[in-house]
Amino acid sequence: MSLSGFTAPWWFLLLVVVAGVAAFYVVIQRVLRKRVLRFANLAMLDRVAPKRQGWYRHVPAAFLLVAFILLTVALAGPTAEQKVPRNRATVMLVVDVSLSMKATDVKPTRLEAAQVAAKSFAEGLTPGINLGLISFAGSATVLVAPTTDRSAVTQSIDSLKLAQSTATGDAIVAALAAIDSFGKVVGGADGPPPARVVLMTDGKETVGTRKAFDAAEDAKKAGIPISTISFGTEDGVVEIEGKQQDVPVDDDSMKEIAKLSGGEFFKAASAEELRRVYDTLGEQIGYEKKQADASRPWVVLGTLIGLASVVGALVLGQRLP
Repeated sequence: MSLSGFTAPWWFLLLVVVAGVAAFYVVIQRVLRKRVLRFANLAMLDRVAPKRQGWYRHVPAAFLLVAFILLTVALAGPTAEQKVPRNRATVMLVVDVSLSMKATDVKPTRLEAAQVAAKSFAEGLTPGINLGLISFAGSATVLVAPTTDRSAVTQSIDSLKLAQSTATGDAIVAALAAIDSFGKVVGGADGPPPARVVLMTDGKETVGTRKAFDAAEDAKKAGIPISTISFGTEDGVVEIEGKQQDVPVDDDSMKEIAKLSGGEFFKAASAEELRRVYDTLGEQIGYEKKQADASRPWVVLGTLIGLASVVGALVLGQRLP
């Protein structure tokens, strides 16, 4: 029950009326008592009058005043910070499919673990958000343009295939281009919808026409933060053309990309950690905190206490308070 951020605080002036009612009730009780003592034969009154009810005869009136106070607070429009789903946002999920993603340091492989977590992220994202998918290795491919159709994204995640090289910068450029194109189509009076890139990769950039750090600075200028997920361990090994090659994760590059773009860096060294990262991102991206109406609890409690005062008055005094 919030007591802050009132939208109509002038309703609190009603509390002056409530205080006046309380004072009037006290005065009336004193006047009635004096009248009884003035005109009654005290000896006879003690024998024939019903036994006084005591302090609890005032309970219904007290409850009624409390109900008035609670309903006054509700009228003043209290607000509270609440988590509400986003209905207008664009997210581009960018997944690395370079050969290093077949490393088995994350079971069963980095790619298969990433597919499971990415599908869970897509399916759990707030329905109103437009989600797109890009895969990248030696080049970047937009598999799904931003859409609210989650089935298109999950089906494309299932079809991800490994390829050579890692063009991280080109992938970021492709994501920014997809967001820009989509924003021009759906942008209205409020401009293009807010956007974010979620970049998941395990290795260092090896090729590309645009360097990853430069692309991250472009994202910063466009107001599109990049959430980077460095996925895998330092012990990753893959076999390429019959030779064993070490494929450790490149945390430092991912941290720098996130920093340059104004986004966040996440580290995931297992399938479970990756799932938790995606869950965190889903909460951050799918919901936002806003000041929302919080008067309902006050109305409910005020109404219940008001009803209790009526019932108490009928039970104790056979009349309404």
